[in-house]
Amino acid sequence: MGGNLITVGLQWGDEGKGKIIDVLSEQYDAVVRFQGGANAGHTVHVGDEKFVLHLIPSGILHPGKQCIIANGVVVDPECLAGEIEGLKARGIDVEGRLWVGDRCHVVMPHHKLFDELREAEKGGPDIQTTQRGIGPCYADKAARDGIRFGELIDPVIFRRRLKHVLKARNLVLTRIYDADPIDFDSVYERYSRLGGTLGPFVTDTVGMLHGFSREGRSLLLEGAQGSMLDINFGTYPYVTSSNVCAGGATVGTGLPPSSLGQVLGIAKAYCSRVGGGPFPTEQDNETGELLRERGNEYGSTTGRPRRCGWLDAVALRHAVQINGAGTLALMLLDVLSGLGEIKVCTRYRLEGREIADFPGDTGVLENVEPVYETFRGWSDDLTGAERFEQLPAAAVDYINAVEKITGVPVKMISVGPKRKQLIVRGG
Repeated sequence: MGGNLITVGLQWGDEGKGKIIDVLSEQYDAVVRFQGGANAGHTVHVGDEKFVLHLIPSGILHPGKQCIIANGVVVDPECLAGEIEGLKARGIDVEGRLWVGDRCHVVMPHHKLFDELREAEKGGPDIQTTQRGIGPCYADKAARDGIRFGELIDPVIFRRRLKHVLKARNLVLTRIYDADPIDFDSVYERYSRLGGTLGPFVTDTVGMLHGFSREGRSLLLEGAQGSMLDINFGTYPYVTSSNVCAGGATVGTGLPPSSLGQVLGIAKAYCSRVGGGPFPTEQDNETGELLRERGNEYGSTTGRPRRCGWLDAVALRHAVQINGAGTLALMLLDVLSGLGEIKVCTRYRLEGREIADFPGDTGVLENVEPVYETFRGWSDDLTGAERFEQLPAAAVDYINAVEKITGVPVKMISVGPKRKQLIVRGG
């Protein structure tokens, strides 16, 4: 695609970003993850092998590609160390190719514990987090009370910082939640070992990325989760704790907006979401179950079944707008094969009036009624299609409708989970 490229999900996550990033990685010198944490999961199929990556960029599966976990990511060192060992065991070389920003915040045991305790509280929104400690880690970061990787790998500084942090957190655990305090010695010993293990991968990724830019190296920037989970522009409070949208790439990497290039938005041919929150086009019926089973709609991080429904073009237009997406990748089109008719929500109806724009008020979104356009289905198996011209007329009509509704061309169409099951228009 030339130059640098930002890839972002345009729905509630799980759009198939891992596959697109994996395919595009061949064209770029470095792949950069810029936000989120181990609450995300990219699933990539290489031949008969399946890889699930939570923190490491999908480009690691391509020999020679540099992979950077930039400073906007909150990193669970246990998860990262496990991913590294898992890749090594499968013959994937990571030495000298994987880098972690020294400004990345560390997900600590108390973050996971607070995640569990807060999720168990009654009276608040039923967000249904992954309980990986992501929200509490970002909260500590914003409160200027977190621990960064540059501190984790220095035993002296880490000891001092951990003592300070645990003193305050244990007061909350014992006095507010009536829970047991966290033992300093056990955490210090375990995380000091992890710091030693991961130390060789930690570097100043800001300087590294600016160096790449000066050298003319091309960057593929990968977002985690989806735009409808963005903490500013998603279905708040049923969102993640980071800036998922394309703008998050600059604050997550330290690269200026002028250097980041074009935006590719990734969306399913239908919709899904995990956890609580409004979902206007959800099909809690046989159609939703069929989409779930055909699309294998179970979380790659948690294994939880995803809620499924028709494509929500109101939300999709909102996501395209806030990301400045210039092209689309339409994923899992093959899942729709065999349906007699396919619906797309183009507007909402609320108390007798129609709404064309995505509302910022979640209370409004919970009460809207979707207004659908209906399209004819197709019975053809799409998984063997290699060119756009091989798709059935009804599938072409559906793709054209998505382009018209969003105002953005569909550049890529996924017709199966494997690398080769991807149609690139004009490619």
